[in-house]
Amino acid sequence: MRFRLTPQDNSFFELFAGTGRILVEATTVLTEAIGSDQARRVELGAVMEEIEHRGDEAAHAVLRRVNSSFVTPFDREDIYQLTSRLDDCLDLMQAAVDLMVLYKVGVLPAPVAELVQVLARQAELTAEAMPRLRSLPDLSDYWVEINRLENQADQIHRRLLAELFDGGYDAIAIMKHKEIVETLENAADAFEHVAHTVETIAVKES
Repeated sequence: MRFRLTPQDNSFFELFAGTGRILVEATTVLTEAIGSDQARRVELGAVMEEIEHRGDEAAHAVLRRVNSSFVTPFDREDIYQLTSRLDDCLDLMQAAVDLMVLYKVGVLPAPVAELVQVLARQAELTAEAMPRLRSLPDLSDYWVEINRLENQADQIHRRLLAELFDGGYDAIAIMKHKEIVETLENAADAFEHVAHTVETIAVKES
């Protein structure tokens, strides 16, 4: 066990918890967007952009806190990496909604909803894990489940690609849908990267 002789700045835990709540909010908007028409997607795209801006502000708040704190709850480079990877999750989900709007896609393939459900669950687990960073060794259930969900997302992704290329879509539709689907799958990967970062921190701090 690693011992510290000076007080820690525990505000980091609240900042990360706030980011977790923003991720859950983003998946709620994403879930609505995949089942909406173009007009509603435009509205949701604006909502998602505002959420993404709040996520950026939260990330900047963490970085400012790092720069102003003498003692941090774990290594500074790990805080930077965790902050960056949480931001990646949000950026990719915002990008997926933006692509739906820009490409003016109609009804998305049914498995897209399954993929977004995986993202929603990953966001919930991440939001639950952030306040628990105070007790890192107790978070193994979090990163194991996130990894399982990412594997599930990979399977859905493969099914989606097979559906896109089965002859039911024209070439332009395939290109548009494929980029959206791959952006969503990258978001699932990004959540796994967050979990890997937390696991790495736990190992270093044990």
